[in-house]
Amino acid sequence: MIRILDEPVVRFVATDQEIEKVKPASVPFELNGRLDLHKAVYNHMIQNYNGGQPIPLELSTFCDAPAGSGLGSSSTLVVVMIRAFVELLNLPLDDYLLARLAFNIERVDCGLQGGRQDQYAATFGGFNFMEFYADERAVINPLRIKNWIICELEASLVLFYTGVSRESARIIEDQSNNVNSGSEDALEAMHGVKREALGMKENLLKGNFDGFVESMRLGWENKKRSARTVSNAHIDEIYETAISAGALAGKVSGAGGGGFMMFFTPAERRMEVIRALNRFNGQVSNCHFTKHGTQAWRIS
Repeated sequence: MIRILDEPVVRFVATDQEIEKVKPASVPFELNGRLDLHKAVYNHMIQNYNGGQPIPLELSTFCDAPAGSGLGSSSTLVVVMIRAFVELLNLPLDDYLLARLAFNIERVDCGLQGGRQDQYAATFGGFNFMEFYADERAVINPLRIKNWIICELEASLVLFYTGVSRESARIIEDQSNNVNSGSEDALEAMHGVKREALGMKENLLKGNFDGFVESMRLGWENKKRSARTVSNAHIDEIYETAISAGALAGKVSGAGGGGFMMFFTPAERRMEVIRALNRFNGQVSNCHFTKHGTQAWRIS
């Protein structure tokens, strides 16, 4: 939320973390590890879209997902803050430009490693098949998934927070190093993940849940092969426990190493899987899909 202030200061607030920083209204703000995403968005929007003239305001955020969840929360946070500035400054930014801007702020300005899919997912919303090219070009293809397929997905997916924050930057670095060093196994694993994205698209469009389960299973196996840090003994134990209780497939969300896990479970075995997972003292959540990306509006 953006609120214009009468005093010449800028207030950054992360209400879920109970962190607040108040600074004199000026740019650029130093990125020093405290609310860097907030400061980086403010820096970029003011310098590039307001002629470098500071605006005294409060920029406050709240995030339901814990840090390191693997759900793309940091990228979503950047996207939604940019969207708020777009509304405030009446900027003519389309979704592609907004997502690319979010990527540059998070990955370049803040130096946080990661892919590009999270920013585009948050911006566009819904089900999409995303194509990324070497020249930083992206093509987002909306998928027309039938409503009964979405309902079945929501009824079958169980999210479980492992209680362990991910070290995504380290994992991504390990994956890159493995590929760049010429590891054939790591390279084939990455190609395998890509193949399963194509399979997942077809299975979703057709409502082929047997194929969906197999794509999820193979995708997870390939992801683990890309770097040893993707999984660990704790994650493996949670996975095997869920499968033994009736889940058909599962994977870690995001880079791996912790955060949320996702399991595809037949409706009749759902509670058995949840009860089995509860012994790990994590957090079980339902899954709900939205059709829209980030939105911004004004209130008086």
